[in-house]
Amino acid sequence: MIIPAGLLLLSWCCDMKEPSQGRIFVRVTPEERMKIMQKMELAGVRKISAYMRKMAIDGHVIMLDLSDIKEVERLLGEYTDTLKKFEKKAEETGCIYLQDIKQLQVELDEIWETLKEILFRLSFIK
Repeated sequence: MIIPAGLLLLSWCCDMKEPSQGRIFVRVTPEERMKIMQKMELAGVRKISAYMRKMAIDGHVIMLDLSDIKEVERLLGEYTDTLKKFEKKAEETGCIYLQDIKQLQVELDEIWETLKEILFRLSFIK
């Protein structure tokens, strides 16, 4: 049987002892393989089987930029440090000042704003 260059050939073979050993073979042209590899690289996927499985099942790969999450983590770290500093100060002096509480509120508001922005952007992912 002769298969045109652009046609995909799917076949299924499976060792019933190991369900994860099922394989699907797909024939592609060299140009199609190059395009697949480029898209796989752009998606940050290293294994072609993982990329092909994700694309076949879901039809898309979602890449998330987690730098905002790292920023929230950093802000929470700063907030925790400030809170510990004020806790120590309160233990030593027996009181905490309104200025300290306002500083904590400003830092907490910044964290909430960053989280709201992240959640807003994530709501558009489908």
